[in-house]
Amino acid sequence: MSKPRRLLILAEGRSADPHYGKTAQGVIRYRPQDIVAILDSERAEGDTQDGFPVVRSVEEARQFAPTTALVGVATQGGRFPPLWRELLKDAIREGLDLENGLHEFVSEDPELVELAREHAVELRDLRKPPAGLNVPTGANLTHGATTVLTVGSDCAIGKMTVSLELDREARSRGIKSEFVPTGQTGMAIAGWGIAVDAVVSDFIAGAAEQLVVEGAGRGGELLLVEGQGSLLHPFYSGVTLGLIHGSAPHGFVLCHKAGERFVEQDERFPIPPLAELADLHARMSLLARPARVHAIALNTRDLDEGGARRAVAETEEETGLPADDPVRFGAGKLVDAIESLLS
Repeated sequence: MSKPRRLLILAEGRSADPHYGKTAQGVIRYRPQDIVAILDSERAEGDTQDGFPVVRSVEEARQFAPTTALVGVATQGGRFPPLWRELLKDAIREGLDLENGLHEFVSEDPELVELAREHAVELRDLRKPPAGLNVPTGANLTHGATTVLTVGSDCAIGKMTVSLELDREARSRGIKSEFVPTGQTGMAIAGWGIAVDAVVSDFIAGAAEQLVVEGAGRGGELLLVEGQGSLLHPFYSGVTLGLIHGSAPHGFVLCHKAGERFVEQDERFPIPPLAELADLHARMSLLARPARVHAIALNTRDLDEGGARRAVAETEEETGLPADDPVRFGAGKLVDAIESLLS
């Protein structure tokens, strides 16, 4: 019998960091019912975060009866510093399963594997690709659901967040919607998925196909696929194209951080006008299923409310497409734009 999922989020030194602590932040926002405590020894005694107790050790967390320790941070190079190894071992000794989204796999670490065997706990590496991945079979065109992929002008601008907000809004309307996770944070929230950035490049499209087929099998009539990378990004464009061709979306929602002019703030890589970027995605869509951008999701976190509303209005005027910040103002307008795909 499997344990209930009662999460102790390991967020050492990063619990309040929206970038390096994004796994913790994402689970706090979208899966709070699973959380019992957050661990960060750098916080003051008695601190809370988003209503959850912050503890400074695994031993202190014992009072909240966690069953699973989730690695909630991104570390330098995706590897565990020496102090983190001790933290992981403490969690195992307390009988906690480990969920890890870093590139360093705990399930392949001899010391941790032996310790886990001794304490009868499970080590789960979210970024470890499943066995048997291959190229697409064509099932991405026949599963029967409507697929929408979030894409972006850059990395780390909120494609996962937009997908989750669209899913929330769609479900509130009675639409049978399914969030399709393609990265470790989305997987930690949803409890399933494939981290496509760890898949061999030849099989990214096949992994994306497998995900949408599973999403349809889970009852999704609208599949909201979490985007990764960006077609404009000099490092991560490949994963985006693989997702486009493998998930075979019926439409896109284009994500952009308001005011951002360059990819990674590098002047060598200017972001073109959003209307041109929307057209680029239409041209890159799968030949067997042409798709276009139906709406623009803006990240306006660096603007005040007045500036955010002006950015939304200017984007709509520039592109001729519905635009909004779904976190700040709700996802209603964006779901209106993609709901027509269901008819």
